[in-house]
Amino acid sequence: MCGIAGWVSYRRDLTRQSPVLDAMTGTMACRGPDAADTWTDRHAALGHRRLAVIDLPGGAQPMRADTPDGAVVIVYSGETYNYTELRAELGRRGHRFTTDSDTEVVLRGYLEWGEAVGEHLNGMFAFAVWDARTERLVMVRDRLGVKPFYFHETQDGVLFGSEPKAILANPLCPAVVGLDGLREMFSFAKTPGHAIWDGMRELRPGHVAVVDAGGLREHAYWRLEAGDHTDDRDTTVAHIRELLEDIVARQLVADVPRCTLLSGGLDSSVITVLAARRLRERGEPVRSFNVDFPGQAEHFRAIDLAPTLDTPYAHEVAGHVGADHRDVLLDGDALADPRVRRAAVGARDVPNGIGDRDNSMYLLFKAVREHSTVALSGEAADELFGGYPWFHRDEFRYADTFPWLAGKGSLFEAGGLLDDDLVRRLDLDTYVRDHYRAALRDVPVKDGETGLERRMREICYLNVTRKMQPLLDRKDRMSMAAGLEVRVPFCDHRLVQYVFGTPWSLKAFDGREKSLLRAATRDVLPPSVADRRKSGYPSTFDPRYLAVVKTQVRDLLAGDHPALALCSRERLTEAVAADQDTISLQQRTVLERSLDLATWLDLRNPTLKLN
Repeated sequence: MCGIAGWVSYRRDLTRQSPVLDAMTGTMACRGPDAADTWTDRHAALGHRRLAVIDLPGGAQPMRADTPDGAVVIVYSGETYNYTELRAELGRRGHRFTTDSDTEVVLRGYLEWGEAVGEHLNGMFAFAVWDARTERLVMVRDRLGVKPFYFHETQDGVLFGSEPKAILANPLCPAVVGLDGLREMFSFAKTPGHAIWDGMRELRPGHVAVVDAGGLREHAYWRLEAGDHTDDRDTTVAHIRELLEDIVARQLVADVPRCTLLSGGLDSSVITVLAARRLRERGEPVRSFNVDFPGQAEHFRAIDLAPTLDTPYAHEVAGHVGADHRDVLLDGDALADPRVRRAAVGARDVPNGIGDRDNSMYLLFKAVREHSTVALSGEAADELFGGYPWFHRDEFRYADTFPWLAGKGSLFEAGGLLDDDLVRRLDLDTYVRDHYRAALRDVPVKDGETGLERRMREICYLNVTRKMQPLLDRKDRMSMAAGLEVRVPFCDHRLVQYVFGTPWSLKAFDGREKSLLRAATRDVLPPSVADRRKSGYPSTFDPRYLAVVKTQVRDLLAGDHPALALCSRERLTEAVAADQDTISLQQRTVLERSLDLATWLDLRNPTLKLN
């Protein structure tokens, strides 16, 4: 796992632009704490920050292959889980390797298959290849968008990076956010390809972009398909189990310490149990981590998406598999620390955190990084297998909007934070409606599919391609800010395509959420965990946290910070004055988001175009 950056210019001599390239690459020091290097040629400049995970001495980047017609150079972030098979295949085709790294396999794969190399890879990856033979840049992103990739077209080329901050470090890309950027930021209706910053785009999952002197063209090399599913229930369940065991085994491969993130929910427990079974064959215990908060049991308030406490279930699973388990305890003062908020908002590049969860996730990953370099996560199972309430309740399923926004109104993600005049200018209702219609047009259609099956096909597609993306981005940014590589087995494209292709009647055959996942793994789980309801990533109920946040917002209101020009002072004042025990979730969100917004403005100092 790493950070990549680069600049292609067909009218400049980039060998004279090393300071700018160094600045771009340096913004991602946290993503690659182990090494940094750059490579420049007349029309291309590539930078890399490395977190060493496989072939620690041999995987240095940028990596170069010399051919009779010119150099081919790669900067690569991520992991290719089938690299050993590809290495053997390429060896049979005459390629010779000088390292044991997956980066060299991808580079040699490009020499063999060109821009189609992504079709051969199983993994999470974002990489760019400068091909001096044709003077073109090829940029590739993994199928599900686990690894981030951004680019900004210039008058004579392109800038790119793992994160927007790398591109914004180049003077050719001013930090400007317009109304559409704010709409994307506050609507919680993720638009593939939208990067919030003016002129910047996100390379869409499963896409390739090629840049040459004639410009940039982008195309998909993979997309979900709605084919016929002919397997019966038993065969489907057995195949899912077979896939999961293979996926976990592949994703445990690393030359550094690894662990699992164990909340005690179904998804993380499945990953932990399967990892423990695999590691037991080698005589190793699985290492696991869970986040918790002081007094959480005393102050806990159940909500629809978090009805139960995590820690008792995490301990039960850890004991079940004999894990080397640690609870990471985070108190309110640590979560409200402005330095932590600054690190979390800085990692995301946008102020769209979810309450204290970004802060706690960042601190959790920092603690995990003291013991492990790689962690396996249960992220994405809910979107894939149907774990959320909106998969199962008609008021969500048949709403004429993204189902996770049903009944929330346009202020769902803004949380009532924004000034009423700005809300009118943003017109989030129209923005969400238009993007919902566009998303429906992308849904693959199966002939003859009607009624509930057709609608659930739409909802499953929207969850995988829209709902899941911000969560994957958050997991990547928070983990890489701590120098931790988080892998997501449920995003293996083989599993995603197979489960997406199953009819809804199979996905919910027992009338519960995640029926197929439960059936495929029930035999290896404690019964209480196998039957546990969905409970999302926890939020702290430590009274100290909210007290500190209120004090910080009170100080913000007493000054003239530019964030106040965007916020509703009235709702902020009401939230500050709300009773500690009866404050609403929306009021708490207003407080937290105002601090995120102020921190973002301080860090990025964007020019806001509000007309």
